[in-house]
Amino acid sequence: MPQTETLRLTPSPADLERAAGLLRAGELVAFPTETVYGLGADATNGTAVAAIYTAKGRPSFNPLIAHVPDAEAARAHVEWSDLAEQLAAAFWPGPLTLVLPLKPGHGISELTTAGLPTLGVRVPDQPTAQRLLRAVGRPVAAPSANPSGRISPTTADHVLAGLAGRIAAVLDDGPTEVGVESTILGLSDAPVLLRPGGVPAEAIEAVLGHPLPRRAGDAAINAPGQLRSHYAPAAPVRLNAEAPGPGELFLGFGTRDGDLNLSPGGDLAEAAAHLFGYLHRLDARGAPIAVAPIPETGLGAAINDRLRRAAAPRD
Repeated sequence: MPQTETLRLTPSPADLERAAGLLRAGELVAFPTETVYGLGADATNGTAVAAIYTAKGRPSFNPLIAHVPDAEAARAHVEWSDLAEQLAAAFWPGPLTLVLPLKPGHGISELTTAGLPTLGVRVPDQPTAQRLLRAVGRPVAAPSANPSGRISPTTADHVLAGLAGRIAAVLDDGPTEVGVESTILGLSDAPVLLRPGGVPAEAIEAVLGHPLPRRAGDAAINAPGQLRSHYAPAAPVRLNAEAPGPGELFLGFGTRDGDLNLSPGGDLAEAAAHLFGYLHRLDARGAPIAVAPIPETGLGAAINDRLRRAAAPRD
């Protein structure tokens, strides 16, 4: 694809308006959310969305999430329900994506939905993202701002390491807070967890008042982050390691210390925030990576989901 200089913009009013203008003009702009940096394009512009797939090398069957500033903006594009309203009131703005049926006249490009009759919508809880979305005035399709299948970016430097010269700009507002992508909840029928993420399943179950079914492992792809090999370093990854093997770097957790430790105190929120950044740092050293066991509770479910995909055989 043609190479271009990628601008590094700041959260200043002038740069925010410049970023919004680039998005309205069909360009690609990476921007921070509370989860990871997203690679944004106008979700109503098929040509712009196609450029996301080209820049990332992303399979066209993998749908994208549309980011909007509030629930009112989401209701313009999807069939809203009482349950969607209940969940939005509990978790928006925040790291929860709701997958809902498209409504007539939705205006969303089929490339955003990968041809599916549903759309994932999210209201990010990050001030710069909120200001940008309001300035754009259109839904912004935004997968993680990294080459497809590689480690997700939690800083502007991560974005530029993978996509410099392939996108128009990155809006730099420092490191992200949550550090793993949003939880994705399907609401076309009964609620189903499509991807664990920044909102623990237990918190959603507390609002619903009943257990939350998980997506079957062999089900068709109907939301982002479901490819078997995803979020992957270049180096091989070995999970649930009590200690590093010969030649391996060790990503520790809790009392199992290593070259880096996701959270010496065993705090899963701290571990999630560090996950992708630490994988980037270890991957740059060019050796296989062993990862200490992570509890499969709360945010640990999201961390382990990302790690299992990072360690999966490469397609």
